[in-house]
Amino acid sequence: MKKWIHRVLMALSVLVLVNGFFVARQQKLAEKMVRLHVVAASDQEIDQEIKLLVRDVVLQETGNLLEGEGDPRAALAQGLSSIETAANQCLQSLGCRETAKVTLQKELFPTREYDSFTLPAGTYTALRVTIGTGQGHNWWCVVFPSLCLSATSAEFEAAAQCAGMTEQEVAWITDTENSRLSFKSLELLYDLRQLFS
Repeated sequence: MKKWIHRVLMALSVLVLVNGFFVARQQKLAEKMVRLHVVAASDQEIDQEIKLLVRDVVLQETGNLLEGEGDPRAALAQGLSSIETAANQCLQSLGCRETAKVTLQKELFPTREYDSFTLPAGTYTALRVTIGTGQGHNWWCVVFPSLCLSATSAEFEAAAQCAGMTEQEVAWITDTENSRLSFKSLELLYDLRQLFS
């Protein structure tokens, strides 16, 4: 019985150490990016279409705000009102009664696969655009570095390097076959944290 308990404790210790390494790695990556989270008013088809039109306007506005800026979080924080104004002008031009609220906040994201990379589960700074009551499905991407639209591997790597990502970080999020275990481990860890919080 003592051997069994000892083995379980050893396995748990190894699991904690490995997860600690993956969490530190994810947090270091998260410091170099800002994600975009656009939440639709509802799941009705029209609201889902409106969400994408608002997304396009927000991406254009954030592109203008971030051009040549050294600190993306500061630039976005200072530009929140202009982003919100652009989103609401878009809604108004579409004849919508809903308004958009834009915030810059810490947010927990699940593992998310994109065309040329995968981001592990974890807490990231997010530019959140909530349309109306925000009861609909959402749309996620990375606003900094600018990775919201489909990018080739070379375009992705160039954008990632401009954001200060190391070759190891780029390899970690682009080589999903080899990173799958670490991503799954992080997702389970954050699921457990939510379960007990």
